[in-house]
Amino acid sequence: MEELQNAVKDGGLAVSNLPEKGRCLLTTKNFYPGEVILRQEPYVCVPNNTVSRCDGCFASESLKKCSACQVVWYCGSTCQKSEWKLHRLECIALSRLEKEKRKAVTPSIRLMVRLYLRRKLQNEMFIPASVTDSCNFVEALVSHLKDLDEKQLVLYAQMASLVHLILQWPEINLKEIAENFSKLACNAHTICDCELRPLGTGLYPIVSIINHSCLPNAVLIFEGKSSVVRAVEHIPEGAEVSIAYIDIAGSTMTRQKTLKEQYFFTCTCPRCIKAGQYNDIQESAILEGYRCKDDGCNGFLLRDSDDKGFICQTCGLLRSKEEVKRIVSEITAISDKELKYKSPGSILFNGYMGLLHTFPLLC
Repeated sequence: MEELQNAVKDGGLAVSNLPEKGRCLLTTKNFYPGEVILRQEPYVCVPNNTVSRCDGCFASESLKKCSACQVVWYCGSTCQKSEWKLHRLECIALSRLEKEKRKAVTPSIRLMVRLYLRRKLQNEMFIPASVTDSCNFVEALVSHLKDLDEKQLVLYAQMASLVHLILQWPEINLKEIAENFSKLACNAHTICDCELRPLGTGLYPIVSIINHSCLPNAVLIFEGKSSVVRAVEHIPEGAEVSIAYIDIAGSTMTRQKTLKEQYFFTCTCPRCIKAGQYNDIQESAILEGYRCKDDGCNGFLLRDSDDKGFICQTCGLLRSKEEVKRIVSEITAISDKELKYKSPGSILFNGYMGLLHTFPLLC
């Protein structure tokens, strides 16, 4: 911890352990809106496989496939050389697989393989390691393995078997690999371009320390493969840096459910502690509510706590889930048709807008 503290303090940050939150990132100076708080390169990263992308820069044009493994793409010699130390070992491992099994090598599998290969190269001093960029830091990440259900555990075990087959290292066992998959699920980040389109996945050890808030004071963006954390408001010296792990444009109930399912914690940020209060109900109604069926009522319907239906927060009118789903389906169908015949003066457009006015879905 002391080495890590010294490594980040020069940048105006400090790693601390808070009793209620565990390890977190605190400021040691003032940060102002737009100012860069932290910039970090990925420990490991891979492009996604929806579109072929260069392993070095994630470009999707003028690509050539690695002639040996037939899995990895590069846009040119510069990117190929920058990745060669790591891909040299990866290429040998992937080339041992049968052609059909190579098709089963997903980005998640590659990310895990590269995680072990980078650790090997750092331990053997073939590539440099620093306090903030070492396998020790990665191993200290939380896995939440004990919180997973049987289905997820079986999936991780199957993925671990494929990684073990690719690496063929007797010194690592399936349980260790499965636990590392759980760590990646909680700590890896989706790398996006400036229009928030996903390009790949990366693991950023220091960024992983930053806790979540539904009212964050910073935002995580990407410049190429580099992660950049910028302040979105004034963050005074000694304050905790926070970012949003999920889409925060949802009701408190929705946010809490998503965080519990994906990250295994209950948020206690300034927005979430107001759950059930008048202001929270009003905000949830605007973000995620349905207008009341009664034309004389201006209230909004929100999902009830038993998840049996939707209750108007003003008059108490209950509508069943089936009824709301049916109406939403009708609106969606009309919306899809409107995309084909988009004309502000058409009868279809006016009818669609009228239906939205009667029963809007605000989300």
